[in-house]
Amino acid sequence: MSPDAHAPEPATAPPPAPAWSALFTGANALRTLILAGGVVLHAVNVYVAATILPSVVHDIGGLEYYAWNTTLFVTASIVGAALSSRALALYGGRGTYGAGAAIFAVGAVTCALAGSMPVMLAGRTVQGFGGGLLLALSYAMIRIVYDPSLWSRAVGLVSAMWGVATLIGPAVGGMFAQARFWRGAFWSLVPVAAGFALLAMAVLPRRAAARPTTSTLALGQVGLMAAAVLALSAGGISHDARSAAVGLAAFVALMVPWVWLERRGRQPLLPAGALQPRSQLCALYLSMGLLAVSVTTSEIFVPLFLQVLHRQSPLTAGYLAASMSAGWSVGSILSAGRHGRAVPRAMMAAPVLGLIGMGMLWALLPVPAAGGWRDVAPICAALVMVGLGVGLAWPHLLTRVLRIAPAGQRDLASTSLTTVQLFCTALAAALAGLVANAAGLDAPGGIAGTASAAWWLFAVFSLCPLACVASVARVLYLSR
Repeated sequence: MSPDAHAPEPATAPPPAPAWSALFTGANALRTLILAGGVVLHAVNVYVAATILPSVVHDIGGLEYYAWNTTLFVTASIVGAALSSRALALYGGRGTYGAGAAIFAVGAVTCALAGSMPVMLAGRTVQGFGGGLLLALSYAMIRIVYDPSLWSRAVGLVSAMWGVATLIGPAVGGMFAQARFWRGAFWSLVPVAAGFALLAMAVLPRRAAARPTTSTLALGQVGLMAAAVLALSAGGISHDARSAAVGLAAFVALMVPWVWLERRGRQPLLPAGALQPRSQLCALYLSMGLLAVSVTTSEIFVPLFLQVLHRQSPLTAGYLAASMSAGWSVGSILSAGRHGRAVPRAMMAAPVLGLIGMGMLWALLPVPAAGGWRDVAPICAALVMVGLGVGLAWPHLLTRVLRIAPAGQRDLASTSLTTVQLFCTALAAALAGLVANAAGLDAPGGIAGTASAAWWLFAVFSLCPLACVASVARVLYLSR
């Protein structure tokens, strides 16, 4: 046998990656429109609701349930996203997407017709469930409808739709709110959802290529997560400290069996080691959660604070609140290509910028002002700072989760990222509602109550980026 018998064959250059235009030509054009549209529909609705909610509570009441609009929507989204794989296996992409869009439209109609806050919350819950299905399917269908060479570009495009939503959502919500017809914002979503459903029925495949399964244990864990967040939200409705304590106790009591199932169940939601306090995975998920909580807290109540305390129009308030998401997008773009020593610096910058930004919001938002740009510009800068910090760290946190996940659990780690983000968003909304109501948002209400709620809200949640400094430092220490 010659010495060159085992020599590798000359390497051939890999074929060039398809251009972005491949997603928008031929049969892919409508597929791309449908999948990107599912994310846009879900994300735009988030910003539309945040912009018009001050007008909604002014019209139909229910200020004490203000944060519930986000809590229920996101909690239902978690459930919808968790059920998406089973629905995809049973009904295929066509049927599941069509059902998700139809459910979303029913929720939008319910919200548009709501004459009281309980009806509005029911509609938001239905919307969230349908939106969760659409959101998860937009990612799950990529491997089914595209050639593998287009997967990475398709993921990037679908993810970028959140940035598009920050431009569309506040505009839609703001225009309808300023016209004193907030119901029109929900009505406007109905034909869009119907259009995407019809396109899906015509373009997407009837059956998925694979038949994923979802065990009852995984559904049990999702149910416990939802119940825990709702129990916490219920404790925040009353201004009585005892009710808040009961809500917190119920939350802890429901999370205990969740931890047990997660550690011993056959179908975990998180990769192995995620719940071990000394592991790097635990520190990564904790850092992600603390950053997500900081952003959610601000985005929920900032439009209300700007309109009541700083005399901003619904349109302006909506865009100012969305500036945090814009900062997140910019930070992600600037940081995604970093490597080497720049990565630890970007990761540590996130909680530091978040702490400075939250501190500025704590000092500025509670103080009533005339509403001129000299008053609003520092608030906008603080919001951008918080979002920019999260964006600088977010790509690296997610990448490290995928990189250090145990062998054979990379897919689980990938799906866990959405689950963790949605859960922390719902948890932040519940906690924010509890703090705001306890601080007097509804009673005494008015300027005094709103100012008190703003002061306490940012005082309490400034602790999140402070704690994140420690968790990110631990991530960097354990990754040496």
